Amino acid sequence: MKRRQLRAALAAVLSLVLLGGVVAPAAHAADSFFSYSGPRPLGDLAPGTVLKSRTIDYHLFGLALPVKVVQVLYRTTDARGRAIANATSIVLPPQRPAKAKAVSYQSAYDSLSPADSPSRVIAGDQRFPGGVLVNVETALLVPLLAQGYTVLVPDTEGPTADFATGPVYGTTTLDSIRASATAPGTGLDATTRVGLLGYSGGAIGSNWAAALAPSYAPEVNQRLVGVAEGGLLVNPARNLDYVSGSTVWAGVLAAAVIGAARGYGVDIDPYLNDRGRAVFAKMADQSLANILLAYPGLTWRDLVKPEYADPTSVPVYVDLVNKLNLGQRPSPTVPLYIAQGAAGFLEGTSGLKPGIGAGDGVMVTGDVRTLARQYCAAGTRVQYKQFDLLSHVGGVAPWVLDSLPWLNDRFAGKQAPSTCGSIPAGNPLTPVGPAV
Repeated sequence: MKRRQLRAALAAVLSLVLLGGVVAPAAHAADSFFSYSGPRPLGDLAPGTVLKSRTIDYHLFGLALPVKVVQVLYRTTDARGRAIANATSIVLPPQRPAKAKAVSYQSAYDSLSPADSPSRVIAGDQRFPGGVLVNVETALLVPLLAQGYTVLVPDTEGPTADFATGPVYGTTTLDSIRASATAPGTGLDATTRVGLLGYSGGAIGSNWAAALAPSYAPEVNQRLVGVAEGGLLVNPARNLDYVSGSTVWAGVLAAAVIGAARGYGVDIDPYLNDRGRAVFAKMADQSLANILLAYPGLTWRDLVKPEYADPTSVPVYVDLVNKLNLGQRPSPTVPLYIAQGAAGFLEGTSGLKPGIGAGDGVMVTGDVRTLARQYCAAGTRVQYKQFDLLSHVGGVAPWVLDSLPWLNDRFAGKQAPSTCGSIPAGNPLTPVGPAV
């Protein structure tokens, strides 16, 4: 699809989104589809096993559209290695090609509530403002569907909304691909080639899936054509320092700690002061749509007891951020297109903190560069593009315009471009040590 056509498709669906936004969605009863009550323990089933499926209409702001979706509940694995049931939505193109091809789109729904997951929003359940982003992301699915791609949209955070817990994003994405191969009515099978696509929270799922695939799902790894991602979280310890005290993104500091602690079953409460407990309790089921701009100037010190003012004095914090550091994980074996902004000051985040450098407002540019260089050193083809004059939100549009043609070329069998010889050095991605 040419860029002119792509811009037209995006403009058309954004108009639909804006019109749909004025319609009050209907209330829906609790949906039992998302819970598993089968006779066999989940632990006895292989990852990717289909537990149940249904075919529904795609909903935009609660309104049913003439687009069919196969929703699947499947067995996957959480960050602690436990068997869990999770959902994915398989959006069917209006015209299916003779040989099916699929893109797994990892949503940036970024929420601490399962109610905001893509599967529930696509099914028609709406929670304002948490579900709005999934509706807006429909604009990115339209050009894919128009080109005949089947689009997989997994609930990357899992059934308990483990926000920012990278490993569960990876396993839920990979097992969604596994499940799609056997789910009825999708036209997909174990030979269907798949591309990974995602920005921000969606980049977390895309990159972790690519990094885990060779060991966790080698048969899926063989079917991956590449990853197109932007605005990537690499080293949470540095990201939390970067957003601390910022205008727009400061609340992410607390949200990420809540999500990671939830994902790994860690109790943070003993380290929090009264304000920290109040903030954590309020955020426990909120989306970033509730959190952005709501905590200007918030810092780690504002949340913890005085003796824990240095986050590395909290052992569970050190353990969490090291487990979530992508720089300490294996390199993907499939090509990547990585886009990253560097004008975070446009979103109220300073780029002058020592040892951090520029970022896009929430993601640290130097961390992304180092990760890309590591992948290059491991033999992976990487095309890295840095938007020096764009912030996190501003980087979405050029990333989209680059990503879809890039993925089309991978499906066409063209060799992936590489900028491995020209990516500037970045920040070290070494593990965080405890305070001495």
